[in-house]
Amino acid sequence: MSRSNPRARATWRWGGAIAALLIVQSLVVAGLFWVLANGSHRRMTERGFASDCRDLASLAAPMRQSAVRAMLTRDIHRDRFLALFAADGRLIEGNIARLPVPEITRASVIADVDTIELPGKTRDTARLVVCAMPDGSRLLTGVDLDDAEEALRVVERSLAIALIPAILLAIGFGLAAGRRAARQVDAVRTLTARIVAGDLAERLPVGPDPDSFGLLCEHINAMLDRLQLLVTEVRGVGDDIAHQLRTPLTRLRARVERGLREAETRAQFEAVADAALAEVDTLLGIVAALLRIRELEDHARRSRFAAVDLARLAEDACELHRPTAEDRGIDLTCEIATTASVEGDASLLMEAVSNLIDNAMKFGPAGGRVLLSLRQDGERVVMTVADDGPGVPIAERSLVTQRFYRGRQDCDGAGLGLSLVKAIADLHDFRLRFAEVGSAVSLIGPAYQD
Repeated sequence: MSRSNPRARATWRWGGAIAALLIVQSLVVAGLFWVLANGSHRRMTERGFASDCRDLASLAAPMRQSAVRAMLTRDIHRDRFLALFAADGRLIEGNIARLPVPEITRASVIADVDTIELPGKTRDTARLVVCAMPDGSRLLTGVDLDDAEEALRVVERSLAIALIPAILLAIGFGLAAGRRAARQVDAVRTLTARIVAGDLAERLPVGPDPDSFGLLCEHINAMLDRLQLLVTEVRGVGDDIAHQLRTPLTRLRARVERGLREAETRAQFEAVADAALAEVDTLLGIVAALLRIRELEDHARRSRFAAVDLARLAEDACELHRPTAEDRGIDLTCEIATTASVEGDASLLMEAVSNLIDNAMKFGPAGGRVLLSLRQDGERVVMTVADDGPGVPIAERSLVTQRFYRGRQDCDGAGLGLSLVKAIADLHDFRLRFAEVGSAVSLIGPAYQD
């Protein structure tokens, strides 16, 4: 087989293995059938022998001889051997001249017998049993093997004839199955080669009623869809990072360059340095937020989870932001009900709530009201932050949780706040929900079960 044709080699390997397995199965089935047929004949004759010995042993000695003769008279096909011998081996009645097996046995044996009542035949081969009678005499009972052997030869010929199409079918089915398996494996091999080359758009074909391999192809396609999405997200994040960092880096470079050119006094140089440090801090904040979101998406902090009292956490968040709200003239109101605990990281949940409160104070109207509420709804807890503003437009709600997305109202910031909130919610199996009307944003999560 040519080395340049791996599919053909695979077809012969798979097909040969399947065909060999089917041929072996056919041979085993044929052998078992022959053994069962042979054994069935033997068991049937031995049951007849046992019946003869039992029936004749139950008769009185004078009646036993006439019973033997009557049984031979009824044997119109002349395939029975039956003879009664005295204790010294003398023939009393029957169609066998002498005992061929001197020992008394209950197991049937195949032996040659000297016949005295078969026309033109003085010797034959039979399966027979010799059993002892109560008076010391012995009974020989047997059957001619000619018919049985002919029946077994018919069975053997039938099996041999049946094995020929069975073997041909096994070879044909094996090659067809091998070709199909080789084609399926080759499709996966070709797909993986394209993936290695960087092409993630190809998918494996899946029929309307997939078998086990089809289900495997479905899982592979789903895995490739997820992989392609992740690669696209990584590329998008890289592009976003480059875009977001280019503007502050350009501004930083221009400011430093202008400061070095225009500054004349120490105070002016310090002002340039302070402005540069502020720009550097902004850049570091963007990088830190990205790293934090990445850490949360990897679920690296689940090992720190413990029971968290959300009522206590909400009160702490209100106390933390109340001075800022007062400075901005905002009425920060907290309506906190006692709820069951949740399982999570208290510092991360505090960070998510703080981001929501910051956004509410930032985008709500000046001098307006921000409401933080906490309640329990069945087996879930609901924490909601709302302001007096219109909220996130419906068209942007699927976008605001993406990295670096900033709506029309968001002139400041890097567009990472709600992305961080979404990452924290996903880590805790919480759901981030925007109200259909208004500005309310809710975190909905399962209550902690002891």
